[in-house]
Amino acid sequence: MTLLERMAPPEIITTNGHLIDYLFSYTTIMNLIFFFFVCLGLFGFSYLYSSKRSAKGEYTYGNKKKQQAIVGYLIGASVFLLIDINITRMSNDDMLNEFWNFPKAEEEVIKVEVLAQQWMWNFRMAGADGEFNTADDVLTNHDLHLPVGKKVEFRITSKDVIHSFFIPNARLKVDAMPGRISRMWFETTKTGAFEIACAEMCGTHHYLMKGRLHVHSEEEWNEWYNEAQNLADIGNDNDNIDNFWGWKWESEQ
Repeated sequence: MTLLERMAPPEIITTNGHLIDYLFSYTTIMNLIFFFFVCLGLFGFSYLYSSKRSAKGEYTYGNKKKQQAIVGYLIGASVFLLIDINITRMSNDDMLNEFWNFPKAEEEVIKVEVLAQQWMWNFRMAGADGEFNTADDVLTNHDLHLPVGKKVEFRITSKDVIHSFFIPNARLKVDAMPGRISRMWFETTKTGAFEIACAEMCGTHHYLMKGRLHVHSEEEWNEWYNEAQNLADIGNDNDNIDNFWGWKWESEQ
């Protein structure tokens, strides 16, 4: 693997992950452009007015205040409009039109409840009855199984401290906080196994809080899901809160 391949960002596996990459690239390019002009002025004037080329000093009053103001306003306005305002516009558009535009209730959506804890990811899907927090729920630890080409909505909370549910290949992360349910969604486009990480320092064994997202073809996922339902009674002991965590899924449309 070459150095450039090692430095490349993780492969995008969702329909909207490219929006994050575009915003990052735009910010980086605009900063490099302005950095170039700053360095050009800094080193250019240092060269032109070095002692070898301008040994005799000249007394000058400098530019008039009006000229200084015009130049300052032009530079400041260009930075503000091209970088600050445009980045804010693009990010707000992405948030409102895509990332906060959750799937409608009538759409086919895979629903997943996520419970973070030191130091593990717990995942819950509804069983055959379609209801959460019932005895036939499908539970997994560390490993999340999803079908490709489907929209997936997450409801995320924490059992102990603040964690951050992060899927690099989806370019998305959201905090998992005790006593609060966070939301996130995406639509998968590729099969494979991908990393799930905790992006919040959550304790001494934070580095162990690794999960795995397995994206299957629809046929393979249905096979896995049916098999998982057959084992649903294992780990759904309602007398043990460590095994029977969960909550009723309520629509927020």
